Amino acid sequence: MRLPEDWVAPDWPAHPRVRGFITARAGGASAGPYATFNLGELTADDPAAVRENKARLSRLLPAPPRWLKQVHGPLVVRADQVDSPVAADGSFTRTPRVVCAVKAADCMPVLLSDDAGTCVGIAHAGWRGLASGVIENTVASLGAAPQSVMAFLGPAIGPDAFEVGDEVRAAFCEVDPNAAAAFRSVRAGKWLADLFMLGRQRLARCGVSRIYGGGLCTYSNPDRFYSHRRNPVTGRMAAVIWLDV
Repeated sequence: MRLPEDWVAPDWPAHPRVRGFITARAGGASAGPYATFNLGELTADDPAAVRENKARLSRLLPAPPRWLKQVHGPLVVRADQVDSPVAADGSFTRTPRVVCAVKAADCMPVLLSDDAGTCVGIAHAGWRGLASGVIENTVASLGAAPQSVMAFLGPAIGPDAFEVGDEVRAAFCEVDPNAAAAFRSVRAGKWLADLFMLGRQRLARCGVSRIYGGGLCTYSNPDRFYSHRRNPVTGRMAAVIWLDV
């Protein structure tokens, strides 16, 4: 499968049955601030352009994605049972050709798989989802021993761009004091947060030690990625994962 320019193919030693990728800005039909591969139908983009972008995405997939109604929470659902978007921020499947999917434009997509290629999952991990346990819940939903699970961290707002307040730091440090290492003070009450480090810490806490990716910053790569923090009027990318037959 040949992906459009600048899209992200996970660089991880997953089983050959495991397929997935993360879209970028290139290869679509949208214009203006949404140029060009916007998949966010709730934006003010031309609906016809979004439909065309989704059609182009579908041609690279074995079946239509099982989209979620993302709410920045901890809920994870079985993708096989999603016929229309449900309020959740993670999904999983053990069924071939069922496509787990999330959208993002600064939040971190996390792809998960077991060694045997029998189950896959995906999480939409912004700071609220991370703090409330969406990664832990997605790992648990796989039903595999954590030591047999690997993860790939997709593009997200990087540690030099993600400024947050005291309440965000407290939400993590009150659960895990080691999370303090993921926050760098910039002025009174303001911190730069490292979503990639926080994701790795949460994965490690639930027993996942093989973690790949991380480091691709959406904010600092305007030609490649959408970023809501950089441009409030912008598009949405998608991360997808599924099992081949």
